[in-house]
Amino acid sequence: MLYKALILGIIGIIVVLDSRFFGRLNVEQPLIASTLVGIALGDVTKGLMVGATLELISLGLVNVGAAAPPDMAMGSIIASAFAILSGASAQTALTIAIPIAVLGQMLGIVIRMGMSSFNVMANKYIDEGKFKSATNLHIIWGMGLYALSYFIPIFVAIYFGTNLVKEIVSIIPTWLTSGLTVASAVLPAYGFALLLSTMITKKMAPYFFIGFLITAYANISVTGIALFAILIAILLDQIIYKDKSSSKDDDSLDSL
Repeated sequence: MLYKALILGIIGIIVVLDSRFFGRLNVEQPLIASTLVGIALGDVTKGLMVGATLELISLGLVNVGAAAPPDMAMGSIIASAFAILSGASAQTALTIAIPIAVLGQMLGIVIRMGMSSFNVMANKYIDEGKFKSATNLHIIWGMGLYALSYFIPIFVAIYFGTNLVKEIVSIIPTWLTSGLTVASAVLPAYGFALLLSTMITKKMAPYFFIGFLITAYANISVTGIALFAILIAILLDQIIYKDKSSSKDDDSLDSL
């Protein structure tokens, strides 16, 4: 079991570093992560079955900015491993995946809160001319924390059993989970504020607030707002900006 726990822990490291270090190979999707577990444990069919079931759940979970939804990648690795090792069905794996995904969500929030201090440290190193130290904060310490956040829970869950993980989730006090929930709501707002500070202008602000008000009061999804925005952009291009470009062309012809 030690060998299997180590292998699955390494798969977890690959999964968590997918979009953070390797680019985006979509290894962090439950379907692919569970398939890798199936290959490692010699039952690809069961891995695909569990991964497909969990993929349907994760389709409704979108990680926007600093938001931390339930970590279905971690849940899919552990759930598919136990489904294969215990011979359970894909439906039974859901009862294992959900609490582990919630635990992964809370771990992700804690790590993001801790890594926020890296910005201050990096600025200090840059001011002192210690560029290698600033780089190591991101490349070594940041990636190392993310790797450990997956390797340790996966290794412990596989080596000691899912009952230990469920007990850990159940004994977490309510005040801590409530605090982490509040933090998960504040961090996305902070992330959007950082993006807007570099993107928003006087010309763009009305469009932003129009979309915000429509979303808040018309109960339209973000997808619907995006479709409206595309149509508005096409209209603006055809009516306003096209007339301006044509008038500039006429002026240039007149000058000739």
